[in-house]
Amino acid sequence: MPAQSPLRKVLVAGFLAAMAMGAWAQSPPRETRHLVEINTTAGRMVVELYNETPLHRDNFLKLVRTHYYDSTLFHRVIQGFMIQGGDPDSRKADDRTKQLGNGGPDYTLPAEFRPELFHRKGALAAAREGDDVNPEKRSSGSQFYIVQGRQWRPEDLARMEARQNSTRPDSLASHYTPEQIEAYKTEGGAPHLDGNYTVFGQLVEGFDVLDRIAGTPCDNQDRPLADVRMWMRVIQ
Repeated sequence: MPAQSPLRKVLVAGFLAAMAMGAWAQSPPRETRHLVEINTTAGRMVVELYNETPLHRDNFLKLVRTHYYDSTLFHRVIQGFMIQGGDPDSRKADDRTKQLGNGGPDYTLPAEFRPELFHRKGALAAAREGDDVNPEKRSSGSQFYIVQGRQWRPEDLARMEARQNSTRPDSLASHYTPEQIEAYKTEGGAPHLDGNYTVFGQLVEGFDVLDRIAGTPCDNQDRPLADVRMWMRVIQ
């Protein structure tokens, strides 16, 4: 077989390089997402914030950077459901008869519902007041929860979907995607919260810590008997 000429080698190399550059141009890298480290007395977790919910992302970053959450509690914990924190009143809540869950800044955030962001295990979402006083489903300015949830069978999801859509006009009907069905089946989550609370991030490290906190013994107000405190910092 005749050897390739130097010119042919250069042309082939240039062609391959051009192909690689074209492929890169057609598939740009994913936009960088911020990471926040949540250090707790039960261990370390890391959450990734979604750029698709910029109001919630920027508000959370602002609060973390001003140490708003430092030394506050996960004040509401329900095993098989979620762990909730972000109430500044919990920082000095030595009196266990004091009801927590009403504290926060003097503002709320408009809902940023995105159907592709759902309540799979590890979802970071904003707490809020109920529909009776908050029909716009505006989010608390600081309180959040991280979903533990449970696993769901596809037939359970189908029934839930039908029940939810029965009270909605056709234009607002929602349907679980194959990805959501698989995630709820294998990972677990809280699908009944979809479309009602803004999901703005996802746990990427520390699922064992999430389970540990969720399994903490609690009183009849769902407050852990042993305080679980947190400290946060932006790491990306």
